[in-house]
Amino acid sequence: MDILGQFGVAVTGLLQSTGFVSNDPRNYIMIIISCILIYLAIRKQFEPLLLLPIAFGMLLVNLFPDIMAHPQVSYEEVQAYLAAHNGVEPVADIVKIAGVDYYQIQENGGLLYYLYLGVKLGIYPPLIFMGIGAMTDFGPLIANPKSFLLGAAAQLGIFFTFICAIFLGFTPQQAGSIGIIGGADGPTAIWLTSKLAPELLGPIAVAAYSYMALVPIIQPPIMKLLTTKKERMVVMEQLRPVTKLEKIMFPIIVTIIIALVLPDAAPLVGMLMLGNIFRESGVVSRISNTAQNELMNIITIFLGTTVGATATGEVFLDLNTIKIIILGLAAFCVGTAGGVLFGKLMYIFSGGKVNPLIGSAGVSAVPMAARVSQKVGQSENPGNFLLMHAMGPNVAGVIGSAVAAGVLLSILG
Repeated sequence: MDILGQFGVAVTGLLQSTGFVSNDPRNYIMIIISCILIYLAIRKQFEPLLLLPIAFGMLLVNLFPDIMAHPQVSYEEVQAYLAAHNGVEPVADIVKIAGVDYYQIQENGGLLYYLYLGVKLGIYPPLIFMGIGAMTDFGPLIANPKSFLLGAAAQLGIFFTFICAIFLGFTPQQAGSIGIIGGADGPTAIWLTSKLAPELLGPIAVAAYSYMALVPIIQPPIMKLLTTKKERMVVMEQLRPVTKLEKIMFPIIVTIIIALVLPDAAPLVGMLMLGNIFRESGVVSRISNTAQNELMNIITIFLGTTVGATATGEVFLDLNTIKIIILGLAAFCVGTAGGVLFGKLMYIFSGGKVNPLIGSAGVSAVPMAARVSQKVGQSENPGNFLLMHAMGPNVAGVIGSAVAAGVLLSILG
């Protein structure tokens, strides 16, 4: 072949390797969606700490799909491999993953594939929980243990949506992953979905963090609809002081109980309480600060970027994604309503001493949901200060969503 012909082949190969030719057309829609999410994260500050890396990971994988390429190739892909390598058999053993035989081809995967193993193996979400524990004061919950009931009631949305998802044709494992959106806890949703329905990880993660960001918009209408002005104006008594011994014993006792009763929830709850005892012990301030800051930030980058990189056009642009978005909203709304309605019961049985608005904070969006309870209560009564009372159900919701995830995993896993 002459030099001109070789040059033509080289140019043709170069053009065919560009994203304009090789990309799935659906990926361009995902690129637009990722840019919208980046705008919302930066301009509107919708959960920017995780929405921004998720959106950019989504942008990367739809521009350059090979960034998530993995070295495990199924039998269906072997023919393409043999054609590309002149019929040479892959040098590797056959491994079985999720019941499917794979060739373990000795080739490098994409960058985000290796970082994604932290999600796939269930490493990143528990580490996020450790950082949350190191930043959380469980004092309001210890001072008012009845807050546990509000946190539990707010998990109603999870199980309600689980049933609805099954009726809409999802498998039980997929339905459990969709339902957990109602806990308003992104790391828990990612952790459970990576174990039960990894194929839905992208849509579920985007839905979970989007609704967490929309807490100040979604919750107030539900809170006002389900309560009277008289109930919203209730001023609650100041919480009792909590001793240091109580704060130290709390994470130990909770870990023992959860690990014995529901072992599947132990990774999340255990790491949450580990971070909290770092904080409350007062003897490992360096470790506590690292868990709250450096480690939390690093894991957040890896978690968000790799989860976003699972949202390719082929996976995301599907009828099931629309169903997930709708079901996620239903889960969140029902969870909020469950907390408020149980708060109304506590209002009745306490003789009007409990403001039912604090029940809405039973979802796990810390501390945003508690701030919404405070804002709505103070709009009715300027002298009303519900923030510390709402923090009790709010941190109870963190534990509650992890326990709900453990229940679903033990049943469906």
